Amino acid sequence: MPRPSQLLHPARPPAPTRDAATVLLLRDTPNGLEVLMTRRSSNASFVPGAYVFPGGGIDAADACCHALTQRRATQSAQALTEAIAAIRENFEELGILLARHADGSWATQAEIDAMDRQGDLGAQCAARGLTLAASDMFVLARWITDRDLPKRFDVPFLVARVPPGQTPVADETEQFEPVWVRPGDALARHQAGNFFMIYPTIITLERLQDLATVDAVLQACAVSEEPLWSSCPRTGLLAGREQRHMEPESAYGELALVCPDGQIVHPLDWQSEQPVALLKNVLRLTAPNPGAMTGPGTNSYLVGDPSTGYIAIDPGPADDEHLAKLWRAAGGDIRLIVCTHSHPDHAPGARPLQAMCDTVPPILGLASAETARANSAFTPDRALLNHERLTLSRHGGGSSGVDFSRPWQTEVCPTAEDTRHTLQVIHTPGHAANHLCLMLLEDGLLFSGDHILNGSTTVVDPPDGDMSDYLNSLDLLHAACTEHQLKYILPAHGYVIGGPDDEAQVAITRLKAHRLQREAKVMAAMQAQPDGTLDDWLALVYADVPQRMWPVAKRSLMAHVARITSLMP
Repeated sequence: MPRPSQLLHPARPPAPTRDAATVLLLRDTPNGLEVLMTRRSSNASFVPGAYVFPGGGIDAADACCHALTQRRATQSAQALTEAIAAIRENFEELGILLARHADGSWATQAEIDAMDRQGDLGAQCAARGLTLAASDMFVLARWITDRDLPKRFDVPFLVARVPPGQTPVADETEQFEPVWVRPGDALARHQAGNFFMIYPTIITLERLQDLATVDAVLQACAVSEEPLWSSCPRTGLLAGREQRHMEPESAYGELALVCPDGQIVHPLDWQSEQPVALLKNVLRLTAPNPGAMTGPGTNSYLVGDPSTGYIAIDPGPADDEHLAKLWRAAGGDIRLIVCTHSHPDHAPGARPLQAMCDTVPPILGLASAETARANSAFTPDRALLNHERLTLSRHGGGSSGVDFSRPWQTEVCPTAEDTRHTLQVIHTPGHAANHLCLMLLEDGLLFSGDHILNGSTTVVDPPDGDMSDYLNSLDLLHAACTEHQLKYILPAHGYVIGGPDDEAQVAITRLKAHRLQREAKVMAAMQAQPDGTLDDWLALVYADVPQRMWPVAKRSLMAHVARITSLMP
């Protein structure tokens, strides 16, 4: 994890969460699937006036009703309590009761009308021979309230078919105006400004749009007792406005790194004018070279601080303005320049940046191999050894400098007054023969160059690129994340990837799985058309990719074919 001393924003632990439960009651109509929603009181302490699905907090008494509840064998005790709470809240707020008689028939409207909606639900059901129908409810999602809010909940969103013959009647205290609405219509009304909803409600309705019937929803959820998705959103600023992001989205890891406690202060706009601070000792400046191959542009990083000087990682193309901004962001005090590899959007800026510095910093990396393309020729001042460490430090007396240590050397432990930023090298061929990554050991960061990208997979272009090397290097990076507790991946293109737990390892695992799935498609295409050409196989393997990207995809296809061929007996 990043050192607390390097965080941009003081620690502000989020408010604790309260357990709650929500239920989406569904019905089929000739016009499509509808969901029951209500408007919260304008005086409510949480999202007043919002249209929501009925639900509320879990009470201690809910756990005492297990004996009065029908359940699936796979439902845990906690899931059963959550279902009971959702049934109770739905009864109190809307007068809908998910309860059955012994013969399986549902509670009638007359029975419900005779019950006290604020009374003991368990006792009233027992008196009428009713059992709560938790077995008819399934978990759709789990939402945890954003970290920035003072009142937070941990809420499963359950789904169930509305019992026949029951009519919702709002309690006119907590909930008002019950309405059956199609998900798409609710979203359109919200967009028009007359049906206010909060982010979890919006996302849930967006995902329901893909399911046409109640059976389709229930069948999707019945596959497992686990939710289809879980999220505690994070919020950043885009064009000055708040924008929330869920875990799989590209900006989530960056917000987790920069604003770990949910502070809404980090701009997510891609721009090349000013460096973006990710930690006190890490700055990112994106080169003005956006495109199909570079995404928003090539990320140049500065590691260090004014007291130690800086290491520049991937200065990018030879763009004078970009390099001048990078030099100014470092106060002119660049001690080392490191290139992760020699491609033309990464290394050409190294020599011009070096020439700007009064004290000439060495350019480090690996020389391009003979297999590299002509525009990727690169020769560093010195080759970096695998596992070598580059350390910026400020010693107790105020002096600063760069230390180089070989893997077999023992470093002298610094005093408590020292400021240190240590980058350890990992050779990671695959995307390019001379590719390397860098670990910032003190803060658990991995600078991944082009080996791992955010939002896309990197191109492996033979002969300089090699698919077997690429996959093996992914294994090395996964092991390094575990060994060195690397939590965040800083790619050369796109936002930061990762999180405080094992998100970095998960991202690498998914990336490798994606590559192997693609390779399985390649093998299937080769078997289906043994006399086919690369272009024949390309159309089969990359049918899910826009055709404008096929010329680029063809390079990785060549790498897969070469790997498959090499593995054949």
